[in-house]
Amino acid sequence: MATAQRRALITAGPTREPLDPVRFLSNASSGRQGLALAEEALARGYAVDLVHGPMEVVPPAGAHAVSVTTAAEMLAACRELHPSSTLFIGAAAVSDFRPRELSTHKRKRDDSAWVLELVPTLDILAILGREKGPRVHAGFALETEDLVGNALRKLRAKRLDWIVANSPEAIGTTSGHYVLLGADGTQHDLGQATKRELARALFNAVEGLRVT
Repeated sequence: MATAQRRALITAGPTREPLDPVRFLSNASSGRQGLALAEEALARGYAVDLVHGPMEVVPPAGAHAVSVTTAAEMLAACRELHPSSTLFIGAAAVSDFRPRELSTHKRKRDDSAWVLELVPTLDILAILGREKGPRVHAGFALETEDLVGNALRKLRAKRLDWIVANSPEAIGTTSGHYVLLGADGTQHDLGQATKRELARALFNAVEGLRVT
């Protein structure tokens, strides 16, 4: 009997939450980490679905790329693709908040303050975590304090098998300092590594191989 192909669902890049027709909330994510993960998955023989926000990089040839803008759009695309996946890696820097009200007209400059009321966006990792089933789930935790502690709390809350903890210095660069944490209590301080080196270490962990 033929073995079904492993299929990786990977999210990448930032999302954007519109304020008015020309302005939006977002972050400085380039999408390079998601790209490195997709490349590593393809090299290992996975079929790859890459759901990405507006990126500075081009999706790799061979990946099924789905372009989205908002967190809600990313969730919708992921929920459609998640059932056919065997591995999910949430590497996108999803905007945690969106404006409660979207202005249909461009706000003109004046001398008054513009007060925005922000509400949380839908939590993609948590929602897919409730639909996890037999799949392996991995995510990322970008923290400015208590790096390992906050990452472990996120790992448990989102029902992840693995989480990569890193600081904001990794945003928009080609490398960073990473700590890989497992739900089984394992911890690997990877030190300074390129995004592709991190992708290799994460896939080794997912596949039960030696993490280096």
